[in-house]
Amino acid sequence: MTTPAVTGAQQPVAEGLFTWPPAADRPTRLIGSECTGCGLVSFPAAPDCVRCASAEPEERLLADRGTLWTYTTQDFRPPSPPYDGPETFEPYAVGYIELPGELLVEARLTEPDPDRLRIGQAMRLTLVPYTVRDDGTEVVTFAFAPDEESVESEEETA
Repeated sequence: MTTPAVTGAQQPVAEGLFTWPPAADRPTRLIGSECTGCGLVSFPAAPDCVRCASAEPEERLLADRGTLWTYTTQDFRPPSPPYDGPETFEPYAVGYIELPGELLVEARLTEPDPDRLRIGQAMRLTLVPYTVRDDGTEVVTFAFAPDEESVESEEETA
């Protein structure tokens, strides 16, 4: 099976996970929720609080930068179903990103090489291609990338 050409149309992998469409004047943000009863922050946004069972959550845009808490690499294609990504598999990394004062988010990492990742590394949210639909629409999802700006500022202060 050949991958269809991208037509320029894009869509998010799921509604309500991140701000959409992307805009040059604002960073993409994950959409979470915060319980008005106990303050628990959740991602993805939850209709009820898993801590106190309150049904009064408020939508909350989460930080777009954090630190790599832990990670692992995926060196083989996951079983299908449930995996519905491209037939051509490329190894990737998955990690937990600590968003300061909020929570840990499990996410794909844009850097697949474990030698270029380290616990505590500054990371930033980004959007990456997930798959291309038969009609040529590119489906995008969120991921975290090493935050090169933070790396440069750390090197300047060292």
